[in-house]
Amino acid sequence: MSAKIASVPMVLTALVIFVGCTVWTVIYSFTGSKLLPRLNWEGLGQYERLWSTRRWLVSLENLAIYGICSMVLILVIGFTLAALLDRKIRFEGAFRTIFLYPFALSFIVTGLAWQWILNPDFGIQASIRAMGWESFVFDPLNSPDFVIFGILIAGIWQGSGLIMVIMLAGLRGIDEDIWKAARVDGIGTVKTYLKVIIPMMRPVFVTALVLIAAGIIKVYDLVVAQTAGGPGISSQMPALYVMDAMFKNQNLAQGFAASTMMLVSVLIVLIPWAYLEFAGKKRG
Repeated sequence: MSAKIASVPMVLTALVIFVGCTVWTVIYSFTGSKLLPRLNWEGLGQYERLWSTRRWLVSLENLAIYGICSMVLILVIGFTLAALLDRKIRFEGAFRTIFLYPFALSFIVTGLAWQWILNPDFGIQASIRAMGWESFVFDPLNSPDFVIFGILIAGIWQGSGLIMVIMLAGLRGIDEDIWKAARVDGIGTVKTYLKVIIPMMRPVFVTALVLIAAGIIKVYDLVVAQTAGGPGISSQMPALYVMDAMFKNQNLAQGFAASTMMLVSVLIVLIPWAYLEFAGKKRG
């Protein structure tokens, strides 16, 4: 009973702050609220304007590119680093700290740091040109076609360390007898990882995917620090659209509609996964 009583504040917080505010946002997305929330119903008007706005469509395209590339590359890089550290190399603690350190930085600091690194006047491009390669061009943040990949570089640099630690913890949980049996059977290291180790680490990969996906959906400050959505609208993201609509354009209902669509996109991915994950276990 004491444990249940102690959990009451947490339950109330979840119901009021998370569930309550989510329902409130969805309800007011069907209104014409501007600077202040008002219950003047407009039906689906905000959603029609949202999906007819080029900036919103560009932000969804950027989110898809950033999300797919980020999820694949962070998983691959994180697992590769973890597999290398799991080989009991020297100075493992130092390497682990170096790889994890970027995660300790805020996205604003990361974005500003990579904005300087990718700056053509004194970043990578200027350094390589100073070595004599005058024709070298590497300026993704000022190119509408490649700006999203400049943001992707910064996101991968910050997120790979955390996934590496999670994967390393999963690898350290694998019984050493499995490796011994694989060596006795003459199975190569790469094949052992692909056929035996990775399938055994399925819960670890699920956890990593959830963390990566959460960071992808809410990416905002990284874009603000690097490009502020430019050049033009080429690096817009849904979270940036929501914040600008609510606070810059003083159109609360449009921001609520955009945030509701972000919630729907998360539910479309989360509900089938949760059903397959938990319903399968229940049937088993």
